[in-house]
Amino acid sequence: MPQVALFVTCLTDQFYPHVGLAVTKILERLGCEVHFPRDQTCCGQPFYNNGYEDEARELAKRMVRLFEAYPYVVTPSGSCCAMVREQFPRLLASDHAWAHGCEKLVASTYEFVEFLDKVLKVDFRQFKLSPRDVTYHYTCHLRGLGIKDQGVNILRQIDGVEFKPMEKTDQCCGFGGTFAVKYPAISGAIVEDKVACIRKTQAQTVICNDAGCTMNISGMLHRAAEPAQVKHIAELMAEAMGLDLSRW
Repeated sequence: MPQVALFVTCLTDQFYPHVGLAVTKILERLGCEVHFPRDQTCCGQPFYNNGYEDEARELAKRMVRLFEAYPYVVTPSGSCCAMVREQFPRLLASDHAWAHGCEKLVASTYEFVEFLDKVLKVDFRQFKLSPRDVTYHYTCHLRGLGIKDQGVNILRQIDGVEFKPMEKTDQCCGFGGTFAVKYPAISGAIVEDKVACIRKTQAQTVICNDAGCTMNISGMLHRAAEPAQVKHIAELMAEAMGLDLSRW
């Protein structure tokens, strides 16, 4: 039985806790034993993106201390996964006391879909949804991790899903963490273009596997009075697997 620690991330915890629940229940259904280190906090990405490397370094050390003992660490957020795998080694490179733990954490940390694809090798053709049209937003950080078509491949396996390709599917949604706060006009223009591409697909559901991008895109869809809903792929998977997310 694979031992998995859930790194839920700040935005998922505060705004999309049902995604964390879906990820947990899916992993358990697939035979994993899921642990939740209760002392986990932010991975330090907001500090790092704004140049506060000392503060980010302390949070990286905290992450190493809390998670290094687990064979696998799984997170529903591509951007936080990228922070661990791409930036933690640089932040802790000169601190030999943390080097081994950092290396172990980096090697064991997976984005949720990546874990299903590379480690568990799940075949989703056994699961079924009521018919619906679905499109997919390729987030920037997932592409940076080398994760591109895995999510779409899973969606295509689920009976009942009609996949609708999106124009400019790998174009940024404009969120970019603090970029949306510092450059709201540019961010707004980018997400408007993203919503226009979503509109053309006429899909009922937009899959987005990063909470920040989900907030940005769903906010613009709401302001534009567009009916499409943004969901994490774990939510569709949970529904297809018949999992009840209304209770623990």
